[in-house]
Amino acid sequence: QVQLVESGGGLVQAGGSLRLSCAASRSISSFSVIMGWYRQAPGKQRELVATISSIAGTNYADSVKGRFTISRDGAKNTMYLQMNMLKPEDTAVYYCSLSLSAKNYWGQGTQVTVSS
Repeated sequence: QVQLVESGGGLVQAGGSLRLSCAASRSISSFSVIMGWYRQAPGKQRELVATISSIAGTNYADSVKGRFTISRDGAKNTMYLQMNMLKPEDTAVYYCSLSLSAKNYWGQGTQVTVSS
């Protein structure tokens, strides 16, 4: 079993920045691990924000390209999402995920609210 704990969410004005963290209970640097950030706004389906892996590097949804940056620190088993130039439409619960051996693990989510 893998535990994922997100932190760093909050309330910010449009144009502001936040950095989300996701601490994992196991190594995140192994070749077969894919980690990602997803988000779910009220009344909408969960959507991909960004992913990171040793195989494929980084990948972003078009809506966040140029504003968000995904990264990871293998020594701390922690993944990050730096969010800049936030918009009200970025308001959602953000979830981190870890995929390994055809299994997906999820954190509990952290709320990000962007006011206009």
